[in-house]
Amino acid sequence: MIRALLVPAFVLAWVSPAAPQDPAPQEGQQTVAKEFLKPADNRTFSITYTGRVLEIPAGTKKLRVWLPVPQDSTVQTIRDLKFSRDMSLSTENKYGDKIAYAEIESPGATAEITMTFVCTRAEVRIDLEKLADEGADPAGSYAVFRGADKLVTVDDEIRKLSGDITQGKKDTVAKARAIYDYVLQKMTYDKSGTGWGTGSTKFACEVGKGNCTDFHALFNSLCRAQGIASGFEIGLYLPYEKGKEEKLGGYHCWAFFRVPGKTWVPVDCSEADRFPDRAQFFFGGHTSNRVTLSTGRDIILSPKQDGAPLNYFLTPYAEADGKPAKTEKTWQYKDLN
Repeated sequence: MIRALLVPAFVLAWVSPAAPQDPAPQEGQQTVAKEFLKPADNRTFSITYTGRVLEIPAGTKKLRVWLPVPQDSTVQTIRDLKFSRDMSLSTENKYGDKIAYAEIESPGATAEITMTFVCTRAEVRIDLEKLADEGADPAGSYAVFRGADKLVTVDDEIRKLSGDITQGKKDTVAKARAIYDYVLQKMTYDKSGTGWGTGSTKFACEVGKGNCTDFHALFNSLCRAQGIASGFEIGLYLPYEKGKEEKLGGYHCWAFFRVPGKTWVPVDCSEADRFPDRAQFFFGGHTSNRVTLSTGRDIILSPKQDGAPLNYFLTPYAEADGKPAKTEKTWQYKDLN
């Protein structure tokens, strides 16, 4: 049974306005400042996300399960959030990611939790001309986006490469654009073979191919080597075409860099490689067919897991009597506008 102290599921449902609002910025969230946004459309859709824990060892006394939970931002509004089980909601300390958590006593061989919500997601188009005169951020700010992660390296080799790429560039936008162009020249979106999908800078440099995680690990590393705060979000990715209801969706990740004193600027290197005719858009732009589930790498959950920090948080994480258990996710969507 689920612990009685957990919050009833009906308490976790709320109603939000139909358009993205302006929540208070958090140090661990890459908040796009609305004053730098060009007019753009938005997209509203419902999501049914199902997380499963598989092959739970016989005799397990306690199963702990964590799910990533989407939250409001300046470009995303979440409403009607509900779960199929009683869950508690908390926020991890490093990035401010929202997490749903349950403890299941004496589970069977499998367990399943469904999360449903409605998302309104705005297309993001930054007016880059407004960033020409950058300001300054407080000393020590956005520290989690400046150093290395386990797989997002910032070493002497990366510093030298980043310096060569940005040579002669004076401002943050120009340096980030040179890095973006280099990543597109260096990398190919290719999921053949093994090793891709972990978001490893080393893999990206050595192999020159991979999926979105690998593209953006390289972008993050090269930006950070220049002292530019740069981070990573991951979530669900709908087909571009609206109207195809109840289709199984995929996942995607994307990146940002910080222009001091101004805003976070979105980039999507892997989509620019897949759709070369839109490469200009994806430097400073994100499409609306996505929902952010979590930010960042090397994540310590809340409550803290017994296992190692998570490389990234997209699929449910579970522990059976303190040991990691196999999980999977499936999800479906329905366009509402």
